Amino acid sequence: MTAKSVKPRAPAKHRSPALPRAARPVPPPSFYRPDDYDPEQSVAYLMRRILTAASTEIERELEPSGLTNAQWVPLFKLSMGSASTVAELARGCQLDTGGMTRLLDRLEGKGLVRRVRSSEDRRVVNLELTDEGRAAAKTIPAVLCGVQNAHMRGFTAEEWQTLKTLLRRILDNALAIQAAKEEKTREAKQ
Repeated sequence: MTAKSVKPRAPAKHRSPALPRAARPVPPPSFYRPDDYDPEQSVAYLMRRILTAASTEIERELEPSGLTNAQWVPLFKLSMGSASTVAELARGCQLDTGGMTRLLDRLEGKGLVRRVRSSEDRRVVNLELTDEGRAAAKTIPAVLCGVQNAHMRGFTAEEWQTLKTLLRRILDNALAIQAAKEEKTREAKQ
C-alpha cells in the first residue's frame, strides 16, 4: 500500500481573511422563544441566581470584618491598584460618582480609606488605603477563593476551564452589544 500525496489546496480568491471569533458577524441563535419561555431555564437567570448566592455567602464570610458587598469591592480594587482616584474607582465599580462618594464616606469613617488631593491637579482626589484598609483587603482573596471553590464543588479542572471560556464568550457578546448600542447613540447625536 502506498501513501497518496495530497496537494495543498490553493487559497480561493473569494475567501475573506480569517477573523477572530468575536469579529465575525454571527446571527444570534434562537434558543429562547416567547411562546415557551421559562425563566428557570434562562442562562441569565441562572447566572443571576449564582451571583446572588455567592454574594450572600461572601457578605456572610466578611461580616466579622464589618465589610458589606458594596464595601469590599472598592477596597479590593484599591488594594490591587486597579484604581487610584474617585472617578476611576466609580467606573471600575460601575457606580456613579455620587454613589461612590457616599461609599467612600463610609469606608473613610471606618478608617479604611483616606482621600488625598492631588498636588498636580487640585480637581483630582486620589485614594489611599490606610494600614487598617490594607489589612482588611488582605483577607478578601481568601474569602473569595473559599466561596467560589465551594460553589465549584464536583467540577473537574477541565470543566472549570470550559465554564470560564463559555462565560467569557457570553461576556464578549454582551460587551459587543453594548458597544454597538453606544456607537449608534453617538452617531444619532451627531
